[in-house]
Amino acid sequence: MRLRAQDLVYAYIPGRPVLRGITLELRSGEMAFLLGPNGSGKTTFLDCIGGLRAPAGGVVFLDERALGSFSARERARLVGYVPQFHEPPFNFTAWEVVLMGRAPYVRWLSQPKARDRRAADEALAALDLAGFRDRPYYTLSGGERRLVLVARGLAQGAAFLLLDEPDAHLDPANQHRVLLAVQEVVGEGLAAGITSHSPNNALLYADRVALFAAGEVLAQGVPAAVVAPPFLERAYGIPFIAVGDGDGPRAVLPALD
Repeated sequence: MRLRAQDLVYAYIPGRPVLRGITLELRSGEMAFLLGPNGSGKTTFLDCIGGLRAPAGGVVFLDERALGSFSARERARLVGYVPQFHEPPFNFTAWEVVLMGRAPYVRWLSQPKARDRRAADEALAALDLAGFRDRPYYTLSGGERRLVLVARGLAQGAAFLLLDEPDAHLDPANQHRVLLAVQEVVGEGLAAGITSHSPNNALLYADRVALFAAGEVLAQGVPAAVVAPPFLERAYGIPFIAVGDGDGPRAVLPALD
């Protein structure tokens, strides 16, 4: 399956587009990282291909069908979205928040079925969060809440999983835990689109990378080709150095004067 944006344009203020004709796709079995400076359009792009914002121009296709032609329930079964932050109106337990990922499969005024509860349990276990199961959401740290939201996305079981900076506010071990869990479900055929401010995580985990700058895609392709000093310097406006071997960069760092 493919989730494809074609000539996507979006503007919060008329005449000042933050996305300028972007064409980009997510493919089943691939983990794509979207990199770029603050304000370059990464999250807005994710919102548009997730159906949360209607583009001012261009079309988003799920395979050959326009995403806008799907009902909200149909779309939620196919495209999952993990936001940076979530503030539920009540102090639900972590397990209840994860179970909300099963909402597209639960009929109105019905109770979640055994398979929904099992999916929530499995998502918590995938991120080693079983010990948080009965913890109230608002007693968790910011990083722990982020892990719970990722678990909710995994529980949703959609064909496409969009994650807005899932590696932010997490220590290195938890970044690895989250990205490895996503990598595992991608290996089962899911497609993942991840916004991030970590070029090095893209080098470690991504199958493909798109580098955003000023509302456009500056470069896209395999990580070793895109996460390279020439492109990074154009996107971020500072010099970078690459640390690696003959197979390509293993890490990139800002160059010190």
